[in-house]
Amino acid sequence: MPGARACQWLVYFDSRTRYNGGMKKKPLRAVFIGFGNVAQRMAAMLAEERGNYPGLVGLDLLAVAVFTRGHGALVDANGIGLEKVLMQFRASGAFPAPPMAVRQALETLDYDVLVELSTLNIAERGEPAVAHVRAALERGRHVVTANKGPAAFAYRELSGLSQKNGMRFLFESAVMDGAPVFSLGPAIAGCRVTGISGILNTTTNFVISRLEAGEGMEAAVATAQRLGFAEADPSLDLEGWDAAAKTAILANYYLDAGIDPLQVERRGISGLNPDAAAKVAATGRRLKLICRAEIEKGKVRAKVGPEEIAADDFFAAVSGKGAALRLETDMMGPLWIVQENPGLSDTAAGVLQDLLRVSASR
Repeated sequence: MPGARACQWLVYFDSRTRYNGGMKKKPLRAVFIGFGNVAQRMAAMLAEERGNYPGLVGLDLLAVAVFTRGHGALVDANGIGLEKVLMQFRASGAFPAPPMAVRQALETLDYDVLVELSTLNIAERGEPAVAHVRAALERGRHVVTANKGPAAFAYRELSGLSQKNGMRFLFESAVMDGAPVFSLGPAIAGCRVTGISGILNTTTNFVISRLEAGEGMEAAVATAQRLGFAEADPSLDLEGWDAAAKTAILANYYLDAGIDPLQVERRGISGLNPDAAAKVAATGRRLKLICRAEIEKGKVRAKVGPEEIAADDFFAAVSGKGAALRLETDMMGPLWIVQENPGLSDTAAGVLQDLLRVSASR
């Protein structure tokens, strides 16, 4: 399992130079694919709000390229400060026309890490993000991604490639908005995870709670969109695809499942109505979209679907935008990671944590 290596004797002198054991450390040069809300929040935390986050003292990041899906690109082989990138994007809402294709940039530019922040594409089995990650790892570059596609559809291949080339393939923000889901793995060395369950999609958890209160599906989704955490097209959430992708990632990482989201048994909540939700709530139970993966007869079975949860179950207490993960192990009792009201900064923080791990490993 991938793990973080401690960076010892790291002393901060200025915004451009780090010293580790007396050796000058260059800034981390990054290619960004995707510059949406997460990337912009991450850049703001690192470039404009650094003074608020002392833990970022060990991270210098320069963008040598920033590619967007429909808003142009920036490419500068000498590196572009993230504050400048933000200012330029905010000023016009776009970058100039791309001077080169993404694949060409990944194969020719001088960079240390690919930061892949594009969106999940179920229909294309995680592409083109999987190809982006593969190209970077094959060239001997680290990868940090919040996109669920690479680890959900190609974990074994990409993890093997990263180990072969001595690179890091990190995706802490892909499942629980930056909570230490995967960095927990090395912390429980010796334990074998035997089962996984969780509430991993905040949109559906929020929508179900509104349905239980009598609000209709359309209105509940509109509220989630207005609050900024539901997508304009919420189908991946409501149909259970987002949860299935997260389940596949967890099963691949902790159970060596070798599966993808299409192999996860899936039922969403799009057909749920307020009467059904209220009827369950009236019994004292709660409806939750639960993700599960466990080993049955030597094989991993993974599934996602709405379940009625007893009032005294820990999952029943996860309300609104909350999320929770439960890991069963062979040596210890179940371990829980619980998030209360995660937001954009949580996801951005997970990306920054992974970048710090990359920086420390150089």
